[in-house]
Formats: sequence, structure tokens, C-alpha cells
Amino acid sequence: MREIQPTSVARPDARCDGVVLLHGIGVGAWTLKKLDRALQRHGFATLNLDYPSRKKPLEALAEDIHAPVAAFAEQCDGAIHFVAHSMGGLLARIYIARYRPVRLGRVVMLGTPNAGSEVADLLKDLSLYRAVFGPAGSQLSTAQPPVLAALPPPDYAIGVIAGCRTIAPIASAFVLPRPNDGRVSVESAKLADMTDHIVVKASHTGLPRNAVAIEQTIAFLHDGRFNPIT
Repeated sequence: MREIQPTSVARPDARCDGVVLLHGIGVGAWTLKKLDRALQRHGFATLNLDYPSRKKPLEALAEDIHAPVAAFAEQCDGAIHFVAHSMGGLLARIYIARYRPVRLGRVVMLGTPNAGSEVADLLKDLSLYRAVFGPAGSQLSTAQPPVLAALPPPDYAIGVIAGCRTIAPIASAFVLPRPNDGRVSVESAKLADMTDHIVVKASHTGLPRNAVAIEQTIAFLHDGRFNPIT
């Protein structure tokens, strides 16, 4: 497993909630740094994990992240929340089903393809796609893989943030149902039994850096619901 990003922990005399951040496929923890810093400013301890998203299937990645997540949870006095972008949300669902933290808090998903992505449907049989995105890439199609189909319905609070802007006009116009963020449609981001759902004006890659998405992530972690968007 690659090196884990630094963890910030609240003062020992303060009750501290922790947030595990999980990035999407083919990128790294650096994509969540703006969100990470915002969470720290609002009093959360954070663990921004760098994991080998292109090397293994989702179920193996859940095993990889268990040790650092468990160690982080032991350092926090409060709840353990998860904030995940794109495929990281699927990883969070599998991880919680297998290694649910004792003090599990809330989960925020940004642009997660909970019902799969039609872009992955189109590309999954291409050798270049398989070479670039690896085993987990094939698990992102709308034909739900067994590891996700077998998950129990969530009995914890999940907030879903979807994007409706794109920097991929061809995929947006001809591959994905509208509205979408260029990779994942608003409808596909939804999850049965989710607690709350909002749509923000951001692209898929821009969601973790979008000011409104960050503000709404913090609101959900604090209150279990998103703020009304005016």
C-alpha cells in the first residue's frame, strides 16, 4: 500500500470527530486536499488516504485500507465519518459493510456512481481502459458487480452530492443521461435509502474542490442533512 497522507488529530482534551477521505479511481489524496483542509478548519480530525485504486478490485482495496482506518479511529474520541469522491464512495460502502467502525458517523458521497456509469459500460471492454483503470474499473459499469449487489441496505446516514456541469461534452451529450457531471449522471449517483441528496453546479473532477459542495459536506456531517440551496 502506498504511503498514507498525514493525519490531523484534535487536542487530547477535546472530543473529536474523525473523517476518512477516499479519492476516486486513477488519482490520489491530493485531489481532496482542499476538502481536507476545510474539514480541519471546522474541527474534524482527518485521514486522507492514498490507496492503489487502479491495482486491485474494490474488495481487496477495502482490506488494504482497514489497518490505517482502524488506527485512525482509535485516535479519535468522537464519531468516524467518511467523505468519498467518485469510486471512493463504493469503497466506503464495502469497507463499512466489512469493518464498520464502532462509532460510525455519517457518509458523504460526491459524484459516486452508485448505479454505475454508462461511460464505463462503453469503455470496459477496451484493452486500454482495462490497462489504465485495472480491476476496479470494470466494477464501475451499470451491470452491478457481485460485491456491490451483495451489500446490505445502509442503516447509517448517507448524503449524496451530484454534479450537473461537465467538461466532457461528447460523453455528456451522447453517452450519459442528463443531467450529469461528465462521468456520472445525477440519477446514477443516487442510492436507495440515502438520507439526503443535492445537485451542485460542478463537474465530476471539480466536485471535491467546489465551494458549495464543501460547505454542504460539512453541513451534512454536522446535522445529518444538507442546507437548502437558494
